[in-house]
This record gives sequence, C-alpha cells and structure tokens, in this order.
Amino acid sequence: MLHHPTHSRLKDMRLDGMAEAFNELEQQEKSRDLSHAEWLGLLVDREESSRETKRYENRMRAAKLRHTAACPEDVDYRARRGLDKGLYQSLLTNRWIAEHKNLILTGPCGVGKTWLGCALAHAACRQGVSVLYKRLPRLFEELEIAHGDGRFPRLFKSIAKVQLLIL
Repeated sequence: MLHHPTHSRLKDMRLDGMAEAFNELEQQEKSRDLSHAEWLGLLVDREESSRETKRYENRMRAAKLRHTAACPEDVDYRARRGLDKGLYQSLLTNRWIAEHKNLILTGPCGVGKTWLGCALAHAACRQGVSVLYKRLPRLFEELEIAHGDGRFPRLFKSIAKVQLLIL
C-alpha cells in the first residue's frame, strides 16, 4: 500500500490521529465528495479526539487504581450496602473535588468501598482530574523510605499535586 507524502509528514509531526483519519478518508469513496474544509475539519476532530483519549489513558495509568474496570455505569444500587443513588450520582459530577472537599466511604468489610472509590476515580479521570490510588501501609512505607534517602520533598510534592488522592 502506497502512502501519501502528507501521511508521512503527519506522522513525523506526531499528529497520529490526523494521519489515521487521513488514511481512512483516502480509502473511502464518499470522502471524494467532501470539500477541503470538511476534510480538514474531520482531520482536526480526529486529532483532538485522539489526544483526549491519550490524556485519559495516561491519567488512568498514573492513577494506579486497584480496580481498573470499576466504572460508574456498573454501580449496583440494589446491593445491600446502604448506598444513596442520588448522593453517589452527585459525587460523580466531581463538584466536591473542585470545591476541595474530602470524602470518606465507610461500611463493613466486603461491601465494595474500594470498588466504589475506584469508580469515582474513573469518572474523575474522564473529566480531566488527576487521580492517585494508594494503600495506606504502602504510602507510609514509601514516605518513610523517601525520608531516609532524601526523596521525601519530591515524593510529597508529587502526591500533593494530585487533585484526587484515594487512600
């Protein structure tokens, strides 16, 4: 398959979303009827979408969630854990994060507190919020080691700049 020189230039400029859309449009018969402005619009839309997807994936990877598959859409409100559907859905808007408020999920063992927290984190990542999940024993251990080898200020700064810290 021959590549158009524009495709190579888009790749060289790291415009991967545009390059992918360029290939797809070049293959489609219907795209020949599009104007230059429509072509350009489609390429720009794809690049923007591709970049937002990469940013989301990077936020999810950096979050290091325990339950990466925990999605707010999968929350079972019928489960016997005393979860208020209206309250939880209002938490999914992330207004409480923007207002710098804290949230504590409480309940007996095994009701899914960690999973619910990860689902909130998933929703936050979708909305552009930086997230970090840490188990407290491991966090304390990391801080103690960092304090001993002189990395404490840098580690503490990296933890403090996260918008949502799940402990």
